Amino acid sequence: MCLAVAAKIIKIKTKDAAEADFGGGVISEIKTTLVDGLKPSDYVLVHAGFAINKISKKDALEIIKASKEAGLVR
Repeated sequence: MCLAVAAKIIKIKTKDAAEADFGGGVISEIKTTLVDGLKPSDYVLVHAGFAINKISKKDALEIIKASKEAGLVR
């Protein structure tokens, strides 16, 4: 089973990379090659270090809440 997590883009570094906030103080560089037109404050699903889909803030917050309830993240 594969798991994608929600993250918020906080800084575009290059055309293929960005810094993303995964919550709880976890900020990591991700690859953005698979999703066009991202900008700071966008939410994405991230799998294996790659943004795989842009999602709404509402959906991101629901995913984060469910992940916390399942004990997957803090």
